[in-house]
Amino acid sequence: MIEINGMAHVILTVSQWDKARAFYAELLPFLGLTKVYDGNNFLYHVGGRTAVGIQRCAPEHEGQRFVASRIGLHHFCIRARSREDVDAVAAKLREMGAHIDRGPVAGDWAPGYYYIVFEDPDGIRLEVNFIPGKGLLVGDKPLSPSSDPDWNQDPTPRF
Repeated sequence: MIEINGMAHVILTVSQWDKARAFYAELLPFLGLTKVYDGNNFLYHVGGRTAVGIQRCAPEHEGQRFVASRIGLHHFCIRARSREDVDAVAAKLREMGAHIDRGPVAGDWAPGYYYIVFEDPDGIRLEVNFIPGKGLLVGDKPLSPSSDPDWNQDPTPRF
């Protein structure tokens, strides 16, 4: 067994390159990530022990919308250091005119869970959350989605 050291990076393929590039070029620095590459087809920011890359899709997929229920990514979540940080992200997203699906709001996925879910210009869903303490690792037996009897039966996304 090994113990991983976090997530190195997430690369998102976007179909509306110009809109997505502008969206992420404004949002990612606000989240504390530093731009390390900005080319014609790829944008890359690093910080917080992770990185987020945005790449242009193949020409035949331009203009298509993201669908969370297809095979592949449903959404990805960035962990904040406080509830106030989640609130600050919400304010920034409102300022940017971004589509907010829900939040900021408390959730019951872990003790103290507080989050916001929003979409980029292609409809790719992102989340920023805060979980105090050890989150799901609190107690003798870690909580997990598999301990929820409805997790695998309900096809409706919970996020």
